[in-house]
Amino acid sequence: MSTVAIAPITESLPAFLDAHNFSAIAVIVDNHTFRFCYPELKALLPKHTLVRIKAGEEQKHIATCELIWDALTRANFDRHALVLNLGGGVIGDMGGFCAATYKRGIAFAQIPTTLLAQVDASVGGKLGIDFNGYKNHIGVFKLPDAVLIEPHFLTTLPERELRSGFAEIIKHCLIADASMWEDIRRRDLDEQDWPRLVAHSVAVKQRVVEQDPTEKGLRKILNFGHTIGHAVETYFLTQPRKRLLHGEAIAVGMITEAFIAFQKKMIDQSLLTATEEYIFSVYGNVKLNDEDIDPILALTLQDKKNRGRDVRMALLDGPGSCAFDVSVTSAEMRRGLDFYRGINKN
Repeated sequence: MSTVAIAPITESLPAFLDAHNFSAIAVIVDNHTFRFCYPELKALLPKHTLVRIKAGEEQKHIATCELIWDALTRANFDRHALVLNLGGGVIGDMGGFCAATYKRGIAFAQIPTTLLAQVDASVGGKLGIDFNGYKNHIGVFKLPDAVLIEPHFLTTLPERELRSGFAEIIKHCLIADASMWEDIRRRDLDEQDWPRLVAHSVAVKQRVVEQDPTEKGLRKILNFGHTIGHAVETYFLTQPRKRLLHGEAIAVGMITEAFIAFQKKMIDQSLLTATEEYIFSVYGNVKLNDEDIDPILALTLQDKKNRGRDVRMALLDGPGSCAFDVSVTSAEMRRGLDFYRGINKN
């Protein structure tokens, strides 16, 4: 597994660099991390190449990768060089993908700056980009050489970004730690202990990834809420005025998929109600119209857990427990989305 350090970047980054002898260093940033986070790194680094890209999921495509590969090539990076990805999930996924494929692979480290990236995207070695509107459609599994988590970076985030990242914390508790789920659901967003929850989520994900690095089995439980969630997120990417952050879409997915698990008699009414009520209290309700449902269902056919046209989900099968490779029909998903929308709840 990768080395994961949760510590001030002034301690973790020099220690990591001192332990290696990289021939060159590139730092990939977006507009936000260039302004708020890069100044803290700059003084800690030797001479390096700065690669600055625009922020946002809409930049996570092959054309941006070409800009990154071109910058590394023009700087004459060899296979002993290092890429530092300073940003959220987009920078980590795409920067890692570029490093893993440049000259068949060079070293890279993730320095996640969002809650979402610190608790999920930076850990586990899933790298990739979107393609033709499909999320993370092209990618590889490659563990970073290090994940350096600076808790202070969370203070640079607006509340909406914190809320988005919290969805992955909720997921980790629901699938793997019933007692932590009971703890977090009794607190409002502004009452959560972020350092404790970041460490907890990292530990949950590391434990699962160590057993199944390339998602052949157990690791699929980390996708609870993501079959529907990714479909909803992808659908709204084409509608800028309705665009959702990742965690906001996963919140939709977790409620919908919890209902599917309930309908399949995998969880009881009390867990469904607790999940629904808490997630709605944090995220509110995303408006889904009748005409949105068929396109969202169509997008689930591209989910990476599927077998042919058989949609496979990770579904809760008890508090702090999750099953994977559960076959789900279009009719079941439609009923789940109707439940989310408040239709036929009784």
